[in-house]
Amino acid sequence: MASPTRVLKLGTRGSPLALAQAREVRARLVEAHGLAAEAIEIVPIRTSGDAIQDRALSEAGGKGLFTKELDRALIDGGIDLAVHSAKDLPTVLPEAIEIAGYLPREDARDVFLSPRFTHLEDLPAGAVVGSASLRRQALARRLRPDLEIRLLRGNVQTRLAKLDSGEFDATILAMAGLKRLGLTGRVTAILAVEEFLPAVGQGAIAITVRREDAPVLAAIVPILDADTGLAVSCERAFLGVLDGSCRTPIAGHAHRLGDALEFRGLLLGPDGSEAVETLARSSTDNAVRLGEDAGHDLLSRASGALLAQIRAAP
Repeated sequence: MASPTRVLKLGTRGSPLALAQAREVRARLVEAHGLAAEAIEIVPIRTSGDAIQDRALSEAGGKGLFTKELDRALIDGGIDLAVHSAKDLPTVLPEAIEIAGYLPREDARDVFLSPRFTHLEDLPAGAVVGSASLRRQALARRLRPDLEIRLLRGNVQTRLAKLDSGEFDATILAMAGLKRLGLTGRVTAILAVEEFLPAVGQGAIAITVRREDAPVLAAIVPILDADTGLAVSCERAFLGVLDGSCRTPIAGHAHRLGDALEFRGLLLGPDGSEAVETLARSSTDNAVRLGEDAGHDLLSRASGALLAQIRAAP
């Protein structure tokens, strides 16, 4: 097992959740290698996605807005590794960068939050639900077409503040983020995977490195989780076939069942009225192929309107 022989610079977005994830990576590296915390420096980097708060990501450039500044710092040598929410990573990374792996996955489910109502099903007609995710918006519309869905951007604390002010009746967030921030007390209801399929990579912390940086890659290996790697590799392969972007409501979730991997995938129209879904299982040594086959299956069954939506995505 190799351990770092110099201070490692760990790049991250500067939001409270991103910093919590970076501290988790640092703590695991410190424990794995018997290091002092000072041996790993956390370097916050402001990304374009953090700077743009007045419109949906789909209108501003998509997922890469949360990663391109971190990618540049990694390529230029300003940082040695970068920590990301796996669901924020584009399907294609710069050639010089690779995903080293993932920490053990946290709860991947979405949760419903409301000061006044107990569940999405209990909201009155016309209630205002805030979300920045096209996937969550489409799923909410699929289950409750009578609701009003509005854009809600910002970090978790900002979204909760807008909920508390009465600007929104409810919102939907990731359980994993609330757990990492110690905010699970705000959860009103947990949404089952079967009814509200998570985003690809949701709940997983990804670590990216320079492709040729063998010492850093070796230092990270002890903290990586193989089962999470299998599941997210399957999900990202599915997303890659569909060429998913922030303009396309796509959901996908894989989990291990003994020697098998089970995958659920879903492609939706923006208003939730159209959807094609798949449920498949394969051996764990076939994770990428399982995701790719699921993606091709959905493409073969999607309507012309859904296919046009995918092809129009940048």
